[in-house]
Amino acid sequence: MASVPLRVAIIGAGMGGLACAAALRQSGAEVTIYEQARAFARIGAGIQMTPNAVKALRGLGLEEQVCDIGFQASKGLNRASDDGRVTNEVELGGRIAEQCGAPLITLHRGDLHSILLSAVEPETIQRGKRLLRYDQHGDRVELTFEDGSSAEADLLVAADGVHSVVREQMLGAEAPRFTGRVAYRTTFPASLLGGLRIDERCKWWGPDRHIVIYYITRNRDEVYFVTSTPEPEFSLESWSAVGDLGALREAYRDFHPTVRGVLDACPQVHKWAVVVRDPLPRWHEGGVVLLGDACHPMTPYMAQGAASAIEDAVILSRCLARREGGLEASLQSYVATRHPRASAIQQGSAENTWMRDKTDFNWVYGYDAWQAPLA
Repeated sequence: MASVPLRVAIIGAGMGGLACAAALRQSGAEVTIYEQARAFARIGAGIQMTPNAVKALRGLGLEEQVCDIGFQASKGLNRASDDGRVTNEVELGGRIAEQCGAPLITLHRGDLHSILLSAVEPETIQRGKRLLRYDQHGDRVELTFEDGSSAEADLLVAADGVHSVVREQMLGAEAPRFTGRVAYRTTFPASLLGGLRIDERCKWWGPDRHIVIYYITRNRDEVYFVTSTPEPEFSLESWSAVGDLGALREAYRDFHPTVRGVLDACPQVHKWAVVVRDPLPRWHEGGVVLLGDACHPMTPYMAQGAASAIEDAVILSRCLARREGGLEASLQSYVATRHPRASAIQQGSAENTWMRDKTDFNWVYGYDAWQAPLA
């Protein structure tokens, strides 16, 4: 007799939630995603899919789509903010693919989300479903939503981000610590640069702030930048708050003319507070497990937030597929496999020194979630 498929409820249709659904469906699980938003917006933001992330996407059949739409820089530069001298140069393109097993691709977050969305059937996602609470009854989990509806599953995967309702119920309320820094970011047409020559991918390091600039489309017609800027009076943790262009340009008035030219060209900008959270004592409880930002939120300084969530999804699907010792053993294996790596990346990202000078990146970029040993 065929085994009964595992019923999985995923909270959140972000990068991690969609990747988790796509990976679990490959192993025969019955998956439903519950997303509180009624529609998805293409907010101006770029994202880097480093080789470890691209390898994870490869196993979902999505690498070709990402490479077709995104930009593959030939090199990544790190420069001093004042005179533009190169402090570190990393060969990308074919060299990074040869060394780490996959290319490094930069693209729009909205485009990556659409690609991941294409990997799940439309009926998999129920929108307008804001989770209020969950209750565990033996080997099943009951979900209660704000609209009065409810659902049941064998496993609840919390991919509901840094403000996870599931994490708060499991571990109690947690107040994030504001770092005193904000990230200004935006995307805009490259034509607005007016002929200004920029590096394909570059991080400009100042004494107490930085800015990262790169193309996010294969044909280089869209540019993205993101900063880390001291602004201790701001603490709104929102991805869509509007930033003041005048304040941004003033904050980078002492940077190289290339940086100032990019900031002068951009028509609008958003900003959000950069916060940190303490490591969690546990990632799962019974038939409930955390994934991505819900369990290991990261500062953006290593470009590994979404990558780590996608890696989580792959490892979780592999642990559940083997089901040795039952669901509890599978979840323990997932946590034991992912916790050391995610914690190391969290710490490294918080330090904000990644790639400024010569860096051993193989431990991050060389990882393959489909091949990594399971605990």
